[in-house]
Amino acid sequence: MRVYIRPPRPSDEQLYSEAVVRSADHLSPWNPVEPDGLPDLLRRQGPALRTFLILDREDEGLVGRVNVANIVRARFRNGSLGYDSYLPYAGTGRMTEGLRLVVDRCFQPGPDGLGLHRLEINVQPENERSLAMAKRLGFRHEGYSPRMLFINDAWRDHERFALTSEEWPGPSF
Repeated sequence: MRVYIRPPRPSDEQLYSEAVVRSADHLSPWNPVEPDGLPDLLRRQGPALRTFLILDREDEGLVGRVNVANIVRARFRNGSLGYDSYLPYAGTGRMTEGLRLVVDRCFQPGPDGLGLHRLEINVQPENERSLAMAKRLGFRHEGYSPRMLFINDAWRDHERFALTSEEWPGPSF
């Protein structure tokens, strides 16, 4: 395993900012580029939002960030995954490894896991790398959502994928 995951902390602010700035061209077609966004993200952590950083074991570099958002409990037990990968790690398979760890943590019962039953990934149709990631992780295509999210000054269409805990084989490395 080349990566590990953990929640972000205030001391990650410089690491996060540098990774986002370095990856601005890589991120900007799909997400806002917010190098100073970590303090706000930390403030928003709670029952409906959990964030995980994916870090490289060898050099402690920031591989990516994963948000588990819109967490709903009770009978639904669902969350939506959103993720950004950072250079120079994009395309090395480390983001896939990290996302497998996050999905596994989402399906694990508490106190260490989130105890969710279902996860969604919503991807803009032109984002071929993220579409491939959803499929590589075993998420099934569920549909198309026109004008789903307001990103970069426009309403963007998304392809919707989902996975339940019964379908998840585990991180399988």
